[in-house]
Amino acid sequence: MSAHAADAARRISARDLRARKGREPIVCLTAYTTPMAEIMDEVCDLLLVGDSVGMVLHGLPNTVGVTMEMMILHGQAVMRASRRAMVVVDMPFGSYEASRESAYENAVRILKETGAQAVKLESGPEVAGTIAYLTRRGVPVMGHVGLRPQAVLMDGAFKARGRNAAEAACVMAEAKATVEAGAFCIVVEGVAEALATQITEMVRVPTIGIGASAGCDGQILVTEDMLGLFDWTPKFVRRYADLRGDIAKAVAAYAADVRSGAFPGVEETYFATAKG
Repeated sequence: MSAHAADAARRISARDLRARKGREPIVCLTAYTTPMAEIMDEVCDLLLVGDSVGMVLHGLPNTVGVTMEMMILHGQAVMRASRRAMVVVDMPFGSYEASRESAYENAVRILKETGAQAVKLESGPEVAGTIAYLTRRGVPVMGHVGLRPQAVLMDGAFKARGRNAAEAACVMAEAKATVEAGAFCIVVEGVAEALATQITEMVRVPTIGIGASAGCDGQILVTEDMLGLFDWTPKFVRRYADLRGDIAKAVAAYAADVRSGAFPGVEETYFATAKG
């Protein structure tokens, strides 16, 4: 067996995750870079190369401007460092809506060029047919219901879903259609606890919550939010570190040392000559 095949054999699979439903919580985080993926691979079951990379690393105002090239580039970076976790790559806005055939071509391109195990689609009203088309042709698909970031231009803002009976029924219907189309799991974002629990109980595949309570089968957060890299985070994020503060202190200390002449010192200099 080749080294690549051996790595693939050791990875957590879609089947492994489905088997955990209702038995063991599934740990997921976003990953966009090789160093972060290497750190998270040891403890995460699934690493999502999310289109949130556009906002987190590229400074975009939302995910609409993210391209296939960006997703593939970051997917490749994550795959270089991970060995154990399942890696899923978001299909960006515009890459799967035009037709089922173009969605298939783009999904296959992502899988071939990154080596990832699955793609993720935001499961709007018209997407179930596309998911079915992909899964029947061997493309593992992760769905996404509730708050859908790629729909921000239609919704006008990132708004929680399921605030009334009609919205809740719509999200439930989308979740059911997504599973029936063949998705191996579903991200449930920005919904009330009761709705998240209902969806989790209704579908036969794992639900991965983000702002959707502990009623889901697993949880995911944007890693940089969880690590405190930004000065604001959503209500549903728990900060496990304050990297923004730590980085600011480190940069300030470095700047002070450079300005005072304390850096670089003898220990950081090749073939340093004695002074005095």
